[in-house]
Amino acid sequence: MNSSAFFRARFLVGTGVLLLALAGCGDDGSDFDVSQQIGPDPVLPEPTSELMPDMKIAEVVGWQDGTAPSVPDNLVIAAYAKDLANPRTVHTLPNGDVLVVQSREPSGKPIERPKDMIRGWIMSMAHGGGAGPQKESNLITLLRDTDRDGTVDERHDLLTGLNSPFGVAWHEGTLYVAAADAILAYPYQLGQAEITGEPRVLTPLPGGPINHHWTKDLALSPDGRYLYASVGSNSNVAERGLEAEKGRAAIWQVDRETGAARVFASGLRNPNGLIFHPETGVLWTVVNERDELGPNLVPDYMTSVQEGAFYGWPWSYYGAHVDERVHPPRPDMVEKAIPPDYALSSHVAALGLVFSNGSALPEPFANGAFIGEHGSWNRSSFNGYKVVYVPFENGRPAGKAQDVVTGFIEGDQARGRPVGVAIDGTGALLVADDAGNTVWRVAGADGRVTPSPVGTDGQRDSAVTSEATPPAGETGGTTGRAAPPATGATPPEPPQTDVAPATLPRATEQESPEPQQ
Repeated sequence: MNSSAFFRARFLVGTGVLLLALAGCGDDGSDFDVSQQIGPDPVLPEPTSELMPDMKIAEVVGWQDGTAPSVPDNLVIAAYAKDLANPRTVHTLPNGDVLVVQSREPSGKPIERPKDMIRGWIMSMAHGGGAGPQKESNLITLLRDTDRDGTVDERHDLLTGLNSPFGVAWHEGTLYVAAADAILAYPYQLGQAEITGEPRVLTPLPGGPINHHWTKDLALSPDGRYLYASVGSNSNVAERGLEAEKGRAAIWQVDRETGAARVFASGLRNPNGLIFHPETGVLWTVVNERDELGPNLVPDYMTSVQEGAFYGWPWSYYGAHVDERVHPPRPDMVEKAIPPDYALSSHVAALGLVFSNGSALPEPFANGAFIGEHGSWNRSSFNGYKVVYVPFENGRPAGKAQDVVTGFIEGDQARGRPVGVAIDGTGALLVADDAGNTVWRVAGADGRVTPSPVGTDGQRDSAVTSEATPPAGETGGTTGRAAPPATGATPPEPPQTDVAPATLPRATEQESPEPQQ
């Protein structure tokens, strides 16, 4: 190590120790009942302001041989795929093949404040991997269960060398991949074990050099006409200036044929887990809310996404709760802000969302939403680090979230951290564990499977469906997810806002400029 690197390292460690010590000087909020923040009407304490927010970092130790997460008695869990490289997203194709998107944060993000260095160090610790060489990531792997017995029979790397991919979708011979700065379209037929064709850029997405929230998720509209892409904010609360937030903190609607794009909804700080409800055809997402207002503000949430709606970021949260840190204030935007549907409690880092309708899971989990909570690092006691289930009725949340997949954290050590969730081709739940480098499969203890696969985006493969027969010994299998209704005609343009303009600029205008001082 040269002298400059040595002193940088000493400064980083010394500053980290100091700030972590200062973080422990205030009210840590450990006596707050986080269950008060789960549901449609969360308790919101008064915001606090500190030099450095509370932090507690779990040491990632991984899964020892024979260990696995815990599930209720009517479920069973097993590793579906191991030895992955930061699996973030799982996506089931209409023929039952499963795509696992593995990725790491883009490099080259500028360091502007000492706090940024500390935060980067914290996040690297929280994701594990150690200081040694790491396995190649930024790739998409196909997992194939040929006999539908819940065990992977084939494994193929479809794409490698991608730019921090996250979301995927498939339709009519094309695989769409949301990388950190664009939606790419690859020619791909179901059943292929490799992709050799070059992609085309369907549309650019806001990218570097900062790209603070870099994960871009994808969902296909029920009629197949549009892709919906999530684009997180470029800061915590617009501290880099609003110019750096153009087209961000939003969900885009992208014409699948032409690439024409517009903002569908805005004011969503870091949305992920995009999916359409299989009965109502309504788009839903989970959102990571803002930091540095205290250990119990602001709750992350799940919400339906209304066309043209504004959800508050950065000026307010949960409707009219003003964030006084944002300047200049915009009472007109606060007045427009609508509250989300369902709070998940603060700093759980909700990243994955899938509906269970038509799965092969037992009745208590037959009509609702599974949510992957990656887990907190910015509060004094851990929150999240699990997969929860929220029951639904008539397409809406209808009850308290309940823990389903737990055991990712014990004491101050994390065996893994759940991210994306999906229903596989047999109707079981899949969970991507990016710190444990594993995809877990959660099935009903009764062994039921669906008669035929249904893709994550609600599609069926006609060849598979016509040939499908229930496996020997199957009893009471479900019928698969119903296809959502078509979306109909092109909706009108949403109202323009300062954060997310209704007409998106092209790539050269979307690159983030230097932050305002």
